[in-house]
Formats: sequence, structure tokens, C-alpha cells
Amino acid sequence: MTDALEALRGGLVVSVQAAEESPLAQPAHMAAIASAAAAGGAAAIRAEGEADIAAIKAAVDLPLIGLVKRRVPGSAVYITPELEDGRAVARAGADIVATDATLRPRPGRLATREFLAALARELSVPLLADVDSVEAGRAARSAGADAVATTLAGYTGGGRVPDGPDLDLVAALSSDLDCPVLAEGRYGSPESAREARRAGAFAVVVGTAISDPEALTRRFAGALDRRGVGTPG
Repeated sequence: MTDALEALRGGLVVSVQAAEESPLAQPAHMAAIASAAAAGGAAAIRAEGEADIAAIKAAVDLPLIGLVKRRVPGSAVYITPELEDGRAVARAGADIVATDATLRPRPGRLATREFLAALARELSVPLLADVDSVEAGRAARSAGADAVATTLAGYTGGGRVPDGPDLDLVAALSSDLDCPVLAEGRYGSPESAREARRAGAFAVVVGTAISDPEALTRRFAGALDRRGVGTPG
């Protein structure tokens, strides 16, 4: 296991990303949030886009999981969808490259297994496979992925996205695979992070619940009754 992966063991990975329309969608802002996460005890950062990866890498002395999100016509795969995306993430300074490793059709002619094998051979940094099932996790590991994450659990079936994390998938992958399994996807509280560790997760990735003030504000604002009930007279 590489030093970058070992540094994640038992720790919290903070996903520092912002939607394009967010006021925070600037590399300097992402670097500032990453620095705050590091000060709070994060073991690593997960970031998207070459500019953000480079800015965060310059600001924070923590392992960085990098990816690119890019929509390609004809495929639902958008996390580091093609080989050049993986190369770009590594060039930007990522210590670990994350990619969609579901069994869905990818852009171009490469099947996911072939894509992962090619990227694993070419990169000098570990490859993290974002999966949605045990079958995808097994295939990714056999193709050369160094670790898997449950990032896409609940997002690929076309139905309603579950409210909570997929702890069953964490447990199944952790018992089935001989590599680190990262719990990611809808971990919104310290309690759920502890549950993931009890289920066997090597590390836990948390994004929105830490680094998205707009979503957090929306939750609190939605819980309040603004009609004046209970306010001082």
C-alpha cells in the first residue's frame, strides 16, 4: 500500500467541491475550505478539477484525491470518464486519482475493466474506483484499482436516491476485497461516519455536510417556521 493510501487509514476525507453556479466555485475558495478542513483534523482532501487540485495541493499538506467531472454525450459516466482525464488529474498534483468504476458503458471504445487496467498501468499514483455495487468493486480491484469507494451507491439505478448511506455495501466490500474500502455518499453526521468504520470502512469521505454552506443553510432555513410562531412579542 502506498503512503498516500496508508495516510487515510481510520481517518476523515473531506470532499471540497462546489457546483459551477456556487459563489465558492473558485480555486482560492476551495483551497481555503481545504485548509480549514486540515486544521480541523482531516486526513485527506477530495477535490475536482485541475485548477482546484493544484490550488489545494499548494495550500494543504495532506494526501489529495483528485478527479474530473465531465459530461460526455452517450454515456452516464462523468467522474474522470476518459484516460486523458485521469492523466490530467495526476499532472495537476493529485496523490490518488478517482474515477467512475461502475459497469455502465463508458465514453469511447474501452469497457470499464479495460479502462481501469490501462489507467492503473500508466499512472504512478494509486487509482481509486468509485463504485455502486459489490460486482463493480470486484471488477475494479481485479482490473488494478488500488482502493474502492462507495461514492456512486444509490445514484446509478434511476430510482429515488436513498436518504442515508449504503452501509451494507461498505460491509460487503470490506469483507470481500483485499484493498482499502472508502465509505462515501450521504454521510451527514459523525454518527454515520462511526457506523461506516464499524462496518469495515478504511476511511470515510464527507462532502456536503462539511464543505457546502449553501446546502447546510437550506436545511436549517427549511426547518424554521417564518410565520412568526414562537418569536418574542
